[in-house]
Amino acid sequence: MDKALFSILVDEARDVSIKEQMAVIFRYVDKNGCMIERFFGIEHVANTIAIILKETIDALLYKHSLSISSLRGQGFYRASNMSGELNGLKTLILKENSSAFYVLCFAHQLQLALVVVAKKHSIVGAFLRSFGHVVNIVGASSKWHDILREKKSLKVVQELKVGELSSGKGLNQEIEIKRSADTHWSSHYGTLINFTAMFSPIIDVLDEIAFDKVGSDQKHDAFISLRLLQSFDFIFSLHLMRIILGISHELSHVLQKDDQDIVNPMDLVKICKRKLQDMRDNGWDSFLEQVVVFCDKENIMVPNMSDQHLYLQLQELNNRFNEVNTKLFLCLACLSPNHSFSDFNKQCLMLLAQFYPDDFLHQKLVKTGKHTTYPFVYLLITLALILLVATATVERAFSTMNIIKNRM
Repeated sequence: MDKALFSILVDEARDVSIKEQMAVIFRYVDKNGCMIERFFGIEHVANTIAIILKETIDALLYKHSLSISSLRGQGFYRASNMSGELNGLKTLILKENSSAFYVLCFAHQLQLALVVVAKKHSIVGAFLRSFGHVVNIVGASSKWHDILREKKSLKVVQELKVGELSSGKGLNQEIEIKRSADTHWSSHYGTLINFTAMFSPIIDVLDEIAFDKVGSDQKHDAFISLRLLQSFDFIFSLHLMRIILGISHELSHVLQKDDQDIVNPMDLVKICKRKLQDMRDNGWDSFLEQVVVFCDKENIMVPNMSDQHLYLQLQELNNRFNEVNTKLFLCLACLSPNHSFSDFNKQCLMLLAQFYPDDFLHQKLVKTGKHTTYPFVYLLITLALILLVATATVERAFSTMNIIKNRM
């Protein structure tokens, strides 16, 4: 690192031995001008209150002759002990270094936007609840799981015979419907895709469970779910959420790459909003046509409908990502090399320099030999690169730790 400016990513979790551990990642620009995210270590902490986490970070920096004054960014999940405005880790660091800007993980913000909208819209909220309920019923026993797989195979054979499916290497592979995690909404997308493809077999299995002569614990639940699945509201929500999550799914994966700079995700968020807006303005008729065709195929009645949920999703994305639409990030956009630096703006550069007063004091610049024009711009680019985008890297550190340190 050679005394480079850096940002820090922190996450804490319990390991298999029920010990609280804190993982630390550094983000910095190396001598070749490349942005680096490097795993730094896992530290045991007595507990996860903010002051203990701060003391552990201070000790870690001191041990490696690093100073918190060189910190220019901090990123971690939005738990109160981490990002709390009064006594959170974020605030404790900012009190000591006002240039250590906190950036809430873009990928988490995207998840929060999806969760908030689902809770706001009653039809979509009910869909997600019943959707998860059906997945649990069908996957409750190996018996129903095997029957579902068998019915899906028969459906594929039938569709191949009538020409509705194409045959070939890698096509028509066996698929399953897995339970989704509310904390990782991107997992819903894959489940929705498979659920749509297996809709008819799922109906058949629910029908068998509901009218099973032997009887089962899920008998009545299956009967209720069968009626829900054969409603237009469910089919409409299934297709709508598949499209919305499809658009955000791509964005979510890109945001979690450890080589992202702060300017690129801002553009990606705009693209995501634009796709949703374009669907609302120009793609609604074709979307409804897909829903109607699916309903006709499954003999489901089609009523009138509206685009309220799509409007709410756009509104929430605008509100949620306005949190990071500060002057700081807007000024950073002028450093983008895209289109031959077409966004370059001298006033934005001057304003951006004001966010880092300790790095641009005239006496200090002269003393350190940074008083020529190009080092100014290089420093601004460095500061832009080390600002955090997502906390995925530090979370992956715990996934790796769970492989290395297990019950064996």
